[in-house]
Amino acid sequence: MNYSPKFNQRLAPLFCAFFLLATAVSSLSAESLQYLPAGPLDSAVVLAPPPLPGSAEQAADMAAVVATYHACSSNDAVLAFSEKKFSMFNFAPTIGTFLQPGKLPRTEAFLERVQTEAETVTDLAKDYWKRPRPYTTDPSLASGKLEKSFSYPSGHSTEGTAIALVLADLFPEKHDAIMAFGRNLGWHRVMIARHYATDIYAGRVFAQAIVHEMKASPEFQRDFAEAKKEIAAAQAAAKAPLEAVPAVAAQQ
Repeated sequence: MNYSPKFNQRLAPLFCAFFLLATAVSSLSAESLQYLPAGPLDSAVVLAPPPLPGSAEQAADMAAVVATYHACSSNDAVLAFSEKKFSMFNFAPTIGTFLQPGKLPRTEAFLERVQTEAETVTDLAKDYWKRPRPYTTDPSLASGKLEKSFSYPSGHSTEGTAIALVLADLFPEKHDAIMAFGRNLGWHRVMIARHYATDIYAGRVFAQAIVHEMKASPEFQRDFAEAKKEIAAAQAAAKAPLEAVPAVAAQQ
């Protein structure tokens, strides 16, 4: 297959980004990444560059942030700011009240590892693309405590989607609600001008590739099976009928 020089010039930055990201990931120690391979990520983990500064696409991206930011209600802003730090337990409203810290230790450790590894490779991507956050480009959008990291791809969107994908496999009957919650975790960041919409979309794509790679890991498969077993036991216990009141107690 032949490619024109113009086509190659357009793709060069994309493949350069992938090469540098893969090289950075390969430099991480085995202790840092247990579920993701020590070498390059799957070829699906290739993000298109964010809109170029000064371009019409960037202007449209910024206009979307401004409109969303000004349409955000005070209650929605409070919710978005409360999600600065989040975990699998934020998904409890979509899964059940039994999803609480300390109740499912194996599952908790498993999802924490998934989130940590997703965060690690997302931070590498952010440092490569170095896209300024919306409030850096437009200071009128600044509010609350501001992040110092870069914008593309969104860490909340990547981590939230990665957690959602795994939780949806653990709780297939709750799949749609879980995935919707994960999407909203990312979108809320646009509402408070922490990210552009394109940062959020990139995070969703990145998360899909990350989880795809994780699923090939024997360690991931082992921990997933243990979490599934732990969840099944917890659900069975919750449905178990109450024990009959002892006869002695009944006579008192």
